[in-house]
Amino acid sequence: MTNRLCCLFLLLVAISVPDLAAHGVSASDKAFMEQGGLIAFLYLGAKHMVTGYDHLLFLLGVIFFLYRLRDVGAYVTLFAVGHSVTLLLGVLSDIRVNAYLVDAIIGFSVVYKALDNLGAFRRWFSVQPNTKAAVLIFGLFHGFGLATKLQDFALPRESLVAKIVAFNVGVEAGQFLALGAILIAMAYWRRTTAFHRQAFASNVVIMTCGFVLVGYQLTGYFLE
Repeated sequence: MTNRLCCLFLLLVAISVPDLAAHGVSASDKAFMEQGGLIAFLYLGAKHMVTGYDHLLFLLGVIFFLYRLRDVGAYVTLFAVGHSVTLLLGVLSDIRVNAYLVDAIIGFSVVYKALDNLGAFRRWFSVQPNTKAAVLIFGLFHGFGLATKLQDFALPRESLVAKIVAFNVGVEAGQFLALGAILIAMAYWRRTTAFHRQAFASNVVIMTCGFVLVGYQLTGYFLE
């Protein structure tokens, strides 16, 4: 991955502005999930994660400077635990949060992780926040973001728990696939002499993408 690929993330976010502003789901996905069984929930969970720019940008920031698979596994597990807990809790307990605000916080999580990668907190405040705690906490907000998607559907109470679990399994499967692709690209990039020179600019781009996401979601909130 190079700076050009990071810039492509920003372009893709800009292209997806109508979806971000509408904060909805497609009619075909809604019909598919409302009429489908466990496989439909599994598929749409994976689809949401693979196409979720906010989740992918956060994951990219999290693993950016992680070189050992053990560390990658530990951080990704914390993120998965966080978003699994609030996804299940939000839907099963019918805890409703404003979709625009929670997605703005998810966008801020991207900004936060990029700033962390840039060493901004040590430079500005002479303190290094606990990175694992931050990933877990932001994972909780990402889970509420996933919950707001499911709450857009007219979900039948019959087999609801099984369907939500299937959706979450799909999310984890999509996360595994996306993470695998990111790790392969990162491994190739890290072998180049340009990595350390481009790392700073790349995290600035990631941070910019996060600010774009925050801006669009807050715009949607105030114009709603």
